Amino acid sequence: MDGIRLNDLEALENFGVDKQKIIEEITRAYAHQIYIDGFFNGDPHPGNFLVTKELPHRPVLLDFGLTKSMSFTTRQAFAKLFLASAEGDHVALLSALTEMGLILRLDIPEPAMEVAAVFFRNSSLAHEAVQTIKSLSEQRTRSLKAIQEKMKYNNKEIKRFNPVDVFPGDMVIFARVLDLLRGLSSSLNVRIVYLDIMRPFAEHVLQGNIYKTPSGNLQWFHDTPLHSSVEGKLRQLLLDLRNNNKILGIQVCAYKDGKVIIDTSAGVLGKNDPRLVQPDSLFPVFSATKGITSGLLHWLVDKGKLNLEENVANIWPGFGSNRKDVIKVSHILNHTSGLQNALADLRGEDATVVYDWDECLWRLAALAPETEPGQCQLYHYLSFGWLCGGIIEHASGRKFQEILEEALIHPLNIDGELYIGIPPGVESRLATLSIDRDDISKISQLSNRNDLPPNFQPEKILGMITTLPAMFNMLNTRRAVIPAANGHCSARALARYYAALADGGEVPPPHSPSSKPKLGSHVHIPKFPPSNVVSKRQQKSGKKMSPWASLYKKNPDVTAYEAHGSSNRIDIATGNNVGGSSSSSGRHSSGDSEGEHINRKIFQGEKNRLHEAFMGAGEFRSLALEGGAFGLGFKRIRSKDGSLIGFGHSGMGGSTGFCDIENRFSIAVTVNKMSFGAVTRSILEVISSELGISLSDELVSSSQAGSNEPLIN
Repeated sequence: MDGIRLNDLEALENFGVDKQKIIEEITRAYAHQIYIDGFFNGDPHPGNFLVTKELPHRPVLLDFGLTKSMSFTTRQAFAKLFLASAEGDHVALLSALTEMGLILRLDIPEPAMEVAAVFFRNSSLAHEAVQTIKSLSEQRTRSLKAIQEKMKYNNKEIKRFNPVDVFPGDMVIFARVLDLLRGLSSSLNVRIVYLDIMRPFAEHVLQGNIYKTPSGNLQWFHDTPLHSSVEGKLRQLLLDLRNNNKILGIQVCAYKDGKVIIDTSAGVLGKNDPRLVQPDSLFPVFSATKGITSGLLHWLVDKGKLNLEENVANIWPGFGSNRKDVIKVSHILNHTSGLQNALADLRGEDATVVYDWDECLWRLAALAPETEPGQCQLYHYLSFGWLCGGIIEHASGRKFQEILEEALIHPLNIDGELYIGIPPGVESRLATLSIDRDDISKISQLSNRNDLPPNFQPEKILGMITTLPAMFNMLNTRRAVIPAANGHCSARALARYYAALADGGEVPPPHSPSSKPKLGSHVHIPKFPPSNVVSKRQQKSGKKMSPWASLYKKNPDVTAYEAHGSSNRIDIATGNNVGGSSSSSGRHSSGDSEGEHINRKIFQGEKNRLHEAFMGAGEFRSLALEGGAFGLGFKRIRSKDGSLIGFGHSGMGGSTGFCDIENRFSIAVTVNKMSFGAVTRSILEVISSELGISLSDELVSSSQAGSNEPLIN
């Protein structure tokens, strides 16, 4: 074929070939081969191409000898890997590598992200090549030093740390193609941004798998059977919402009279993650976390470790400075402490402070209230969690997450499905957030609200919510302990929590056996093997396992995650050593196995009195601001006639959990496509109508009049 050799720079110049355009076209062609066709040439070197002499100049591939084919699932994994690198999403990256067959040490994900970033880096011009190689070498040296310090490797072990050796064959060929494409652009002295060119093809292979046709309905829902006729009506509504592009992934679970009547999971884990939502998938629920945190504080009150009328300064040393000596525990729960804007700038200098628990507590203890404590109720959208967390830790003498496990996780048998700060090892079950831009834009049409602080007014929320998905999809945000905003849970775990609260703390019977995997079957805190673990084969041969093999190891001879146990757990109420572990084996001995139920309570107080405390009613009425939206930690739920019938908490974007104590009804909804709240309202409206339950317009009305406030609290 007559044409111009790609490495004949003089001829290309003479024919007026746009070298930038040619390389971009070659890159697009390879992106199409890899992600769309699943069959690609593995040898894109300069001698393998010609450029047509006639206008418009086109690249021509001469030799298709070295080829590679990939299955659809492998292409999806590569697409996820690519997009995770583009967005700096450690969670998606680790999920993609796991799908490729690797078992990862998820407590140190940084090396995997750095390797992916090297794969997909931009091309360099020819004269920059030496500096590029030098920079990559220096980056690797810094990374290895950090890993050596963290993992306590000696010099010999760290020298054998080589991530490339552990990637599967598909990845090796894939990396070779990208490297050769970079070589092409460097030889022609053009710069290519591979992430921009290849991204549409990677997105296509992922988003094209989200079924929207009637034939895909069965695949869109998890295969849990219907629990009631109400659930059948709900699923039809969810299909309608999906067809209107209002749902990406969702879970809905509801209890009536102590029994599960709904347990539906549907959709996909993220816009770039086509895996189907499972009953045990973990969704970020934003401020629905506050309802869980409030429950922990009330649990300490129930155990006699805390008094709602006590001054916080008597519990928390150093808190009483700067006029905070008059702030009571009830002020914190009722959003009347005056610290509503503390540590609230997620886009400014405070953005990284939220990852440091001790620093957050220290800063809160040093601040002064902006308004007189107890005088006005202003939503403490971030500070609420750390204020409650500080009280919980100082009153109990224990870490926040230890109290969470002892008070709620283990007694409710929801291990592995409710976290405030996720541990390493659960990343593969995480849903990824995105936003419904059409719905969110309605916030700008709202007038200001008196119950929200200035920094959380509608016009501020609009700017915040567009940045929140990226921030809360980040691994360091998910792993941070932010008790007001970063709870991760399944709907069935959250609904079970509220079902217990509705019944005065009585633990419901075991969850529906048709819901798989079984609720509570996960190890709550996965534990990683020590770095000196060796395989049986290596024990026989006398060879020592390389340090990298303990991090990324295919077909391991040892289990990657072990049950996290503690032999010194102390009952907070009695102070006795209860031993045991937080593993599932120790927990199930309590009698909450399938087919067997021993009545247990997470609260020992009288039911009506507990409900009054949660809602700030009855004898606790004086502790909550009259007419306020909040009781003591929970949002008050009213019937259409205005009477108090329950409590709960919603999160920004639509995830919510609450209970109607009058009707013994509890529900949780988790979503990953953040919206104005219309989806959740539609769900509540259908279910409440079918059950004959009267809820306030704030919760169930989808009319313009009833939906003029975002479901954020």
